[in-house]
Amino acid sequence: MFTDMVGYAARTQADETAALGLLDRHNRLLRPIFAKFRGREVKTVGDAFVVEFESALDAVRCALDFQRMLHYYNVRSVDAWKIQVRVGIHVGDVVETNGDILGDSVNIAARIVPLADPEGICLTQQVYDQVLNKVEASFAKLPAVTLKNIRAPTSVFRIVPGWDGASHPRPRAEASSDRPIAVLPLASISPDPGDAYFADGLTEELISELSQVRGLSVIARTSVAPYKTAPKPIVQVAAELGVGAVLEGSVRKAGDRVRISLTLVDAQTQRHLWAHRYDRKVDNVFAVQANIARRTAKALRLEFDQTSTPEVQVRAVPNPRFGTVTTGEAYDAYLRGLVASTRLEERGFEEAVHHFELATRLDPTLAEAYAAWANLYVLVAGDYLPMRQVIPRARELATQALELAPNSSEAHAALANIVLQFDHDWEQAETEFTNAIALNSSNVTAYRFLGMLLVTLGRFEEAKQAIRRAIVLDPSGHDQMMLARAEILSGNVDAGVRMAEEAGDPHHRRSSAHRVHMGLLYLEAGRRSEALRMADASLEEASDSERFDHALLNALVGRPGAARRLADEVARGEAKSYTSEAHLAMLYAALGEKERALDLLEKDFREGDAILWLYYQAPFFEPIRGDRRFTALLQRYRLPASALRTLAVSG
Repeated sequence: MFTDMVGYAARTQADETAALGLLDRHNRLLRPIFAKFRGREVKTVGDAFVVEFESALDAVRCALDFQRMLHYYNVRSVDAWKIQVRVGIHVGDVVETNGDILGDSVNIAARIVPLADPEGICLTQQVYDQVLNKVEASFAKLPAVTLKNIRAPTSVFRIVPGWDGASHPRPRAEASSDRPIAVLPLASISPDPGDAYFADGLTEELISELSQVRGLSVIARTSVAPYKTAPKPIVQVAAELGVGAVLEGSVRKAGDRVRISLTLVDAQTQRHLWAHRYDRKVDNVFAVQANIARRTAKALRLEFDQTSTPEVQVRAVPNPRFGTVTTGEAYDAYLRGLVASTRLEERGFEEAVHHFELATRLDPTLAEAYAAWANLYVLVAGDYLPMRQVIPRARELATQALELAPNSSEAHAALANIVLQFDHDWEQAETEFTNAIALNSSNVTAYRFLGMLLVTLGRFEEAKQAIRRAIVLDPSGHDQMMLARAEILSGNVDAGVRMAEEAGDPHHRRSSAHRVHMGLLYLEAGRRSEALRMADASLEEASDSERFDHALLNALVGRPGAARRLADEVARGEAKSYTSEAHLAMLYAALGEKERALDLLEKDFREGDAILWLYYQAPFFEPIRGDRRFTALLQRYRLPASALRTLAVSG
């Protein structure tokens, strides 16, 4: 395989520094995908890669994977960051010399690259013969070409991928990427109150299914959940969430039958775009969801991807995302797991694990259950349970999900988080997050953690772009505070502070949790007097994590009592919840016990939790920031020099 970046020479002449930065981003995004398909990078020639694969099929699948990822990366990027690549693939014998490969086969692959369109893939007849009917793509045969120093004319095919033409302008309804759609919590009207979980789980599933529709952005569950207990008029919901349309309805479950009644409402005019009632068996609900996605897209007059919404069938629905649903019991257990995973503070973790395990045992092909289970472990790792205890199992589950459904955005996001938080493989994490977003442009988790990764690496402008997208998809989340922090770390201190002070509604801004977070952010902005005022926040009904943050803030402003008591509780084994070595190190650093803090951070890295990467820029490590042991630890995390330079400047 040969790759070539479109227009790179011209960019170099216009702005060499910017072009080199773009080339670095290009290399970071592509290299993990080569490795994923067992590709060996033979060499890099400027902006071009030469990669050798074990089979023609691996090469073509690799090219399709990274071209799809780059396409959707370009859709969401400003012009200066767009990356377009041409690809040429040929199969044949080569001669290896000093790590390089030579021969006519290599020359042919290189010389068909210019025949490809930007974002395109060209391959020879020999490759075509080996991959036909084995990849999800169409092929168009080009006129035979005569290549330099190749005697016989060469038959060349162009791959026509599923995203072909998706970048062209098309009519957009109000519920486009700028005006998302909100799926309000479905009301449960089942005769058995214990069946309420089914409506909650189905709401999450509808959000997920609609997220697969090309051109449609869907608000995250966390932003619509409050409307279950505090319903509001459609106009008010639309204004608060910034949506163009709202899907509302009810669910009645009785035995193995379910009735779903839905109405899609235009937020501005209050006009019903469509309404429908479904009566189905529980094991046919996936087909109902696909039908709802099609109807919603049609009502909003949006182009959508047919491959992500299968035709309705009676039983055993093949679903490209999730595998094959074979039992209603498996789906039922999966929904129960989804609902339980939203209540971690109420022993929901154990309940969710039980239901996901049951779902996958009843239906080993239910890929989304594996993906949700993996994401659950990622969510609790480092905060509720030791990273080393749960991440290996999360990796197994994410891998299983991807084997069953390679196009599962949720599974790619889970894998991205695993390699981010446990492996500290920044390049592969970025590639997997970008893949997750390419597969589902409404995957708020992928945008959120991509933003976190980019902040960690000191790439603040890119981080802000990802975080802003997360805010659009989840307006009631905590992403405003992350965006404010990115502004402060990048030097826009006043703008960042102002943004944080305006985040959330007035009730949220009065909460103790928000005040503590504001105190830590004020310290990061160098505003100690404001931080001192926030440290007086009340702790009524505070969670364990909020009490920890409150103690940390008070220690940083010269009130060490609570932090000392909390550290002593952990030392005596009396802590009410799990406290990692790194979190304990935060307390000791804030208390001025530098050597003890450094010992704990080294132990944290040595024993496998290794979460300093997430917090190393924070103000509580200011007392040890200049220590050589701290610097050596950051280097062991493979943080780029640019991030460390940024930290040194801001510190």
